[in-house]
Amino acid sequence: MKAITNHKANDSGKNENRTFPNDTKKRARSFKGAISRRSFLGTSLALGAGTIGAGLLPNIRTAEALRGGLTAGDAALLRFPAALELIEADFWIQYNELGGIQDAEVPGGTGNPDYTEALAQLDEDMDQYIHDNTDDEITHHQFLNAYLMSKGAAPANLDPFRTLMGSTATGVNTDLIGHRLTNLTQLTIDTSWWTRYRDDSHNPDLDPNHVFPQAVPTLGVNQHTAIPRTDADTTDPTFLQAIANTAGFHFPTIEQGGNSLYPSLAQRATHTEVLRILISIGPTETMHFQTWSDKAGNAPPLTDVIDPVTGVSVTFPDLDVPDELLKKNLIMPEPCPFLDRSLPIVSIIRPTNTQGVAMGALQFLTDMGLFMGQTPAFFAYMAGLARDADHAHHGRI
Repeated sequence: MKAITNHKANDSGKNENRTFPNDTKKRARSFKGAISRRSFLGTSLALGAGTIGAGLLPNIRTAEALRGGLTAGDAALLRFPAALELIEADFWIQYNELGGIQDAEVPGGTGNPDYTEALAQLDEDMDQYIHDNTDDEITHHQFLNAYLMSKGAAPANLDPFRTLMGSTATGVNTDLIGHRLTNLTQLTIDTSWWTRYRDDSHNPDLDPNHVFPQAVPTLGVNQHTAIPRTDADTTDPTFLQAIANTAGFHFPTIEQGGNSLYPSLAQRATHTEVLRILISIGPTETMHFQTWSDKAGNAPPLTDVIDPVTGVSVTFPDLDVPDELLKKNLIMPEPCPFLDRSLPIVSIIRPTNTQGVAMGALQFLTDMGLFMGQTPAFFAYMAGLARDADHAHHGRI
C-alpha cells in the first residue's frame, strides 16, 4: 500500500482456506481539509484499527450512519466494497511491484525485468495498464472509506490481517514481505466469464444452473502462481511465461466481479448520493474488465507446462479460433436474455441479480484461493461485512 501500519507477521501458512456457510450459495470527499491519497491508509485507517481491535466482528450499525442522512444499510453497501477495494489494491500493488511501473503515484518495489518481459508478450503496455489499475483501486478504497468517515460511519479496515508472505523475488517491496492481505501464489481461476460474455442464449440471472465453459480449463483446477514466488521461478522462460499468462487471466477474472457487484449493490441503496457513488465507480471496473479480457486473449499458447515446485501442469489454448464462445477478439458483451425471455436479447452486464450478491462475491474470491493462509478472524470480519450489505434494502433506515 502507499502507507502501512507496522504489523507483526504471523505464521499464517498453517491456516487453511475457509469456506463460507452453504446458505450463501443459494444465490450466492469530502472532509474538512483535503485527505492525501498518500497518507490516508496509514493514518485515518489506523484510527479504525482500534475499533476493530476491540471487536473484529463488524456489528457497526450504530448512530454511525445517521449523520448526513446515511442509513446503516447504505453504510454497509459502501463498507463492503471498500473492503474489497482494499483487497484488490493489495494484490494489484504486488503485481505493480513486480510487473508494473513504480513511481511517485504508485510507489513500492523496483520491478522484475524477466516477469515484466513475460507480461509484455500479452501486450507491450501491460506495465502501464497494471500501474493505472493499481492506482484506480487505491483511490476507490480511499474514497469510499473517506466518505464513510465523513458521514460518521466506520470505515473498512483490514490492517490487522496483513500477515501473508507474498513473493520474495527480485523487485518486491521487501518492507511488505509478510504483510500482505492476499495470496497470488495458489490461485484456482474460474475463466467461465469468458464464455458467459460471448453466449447470446444464457444469462446467469435467468439460468443459474447453466454451466458456462472455461476458456482455460486447467486454470480452474489445482493451484497456480500468478507471480514469481522466488527468483527460482524466473529461470525457466517457459514456466515464467505460464506465470505471466496466469496473471493475464487473473486480471479480468477479478475485474468482472466488480463489473457485476456495483450495479447489484446499487439496487439496494436508499440515499441518492450512495447510489451515485456505486454507479460511478462500477463503470470503471467495467473498463478494467474489457481491457484485461482483450489482453488475456493474447496469452501465448502453452502446452502442459509443469510447475517445478508443485508438479501441477497448465495449458493455455490458442484462443484465435472461429468458435464465438472462445474467439479472443469478441470483447464486447454479446446480447443475452434479460429480465424475462419474452423480451428481446440485449447487451448487458451480467449477472446483476442483487440477492446474496455480497456473500456470493466473497465466496468467489475465497474459492479462487486469494485468501489462502488467512486467519479465521479475517473470514469472520469479511463475512460480517457481506451479511450487512446483503441485508441492506432500499428505503430501510
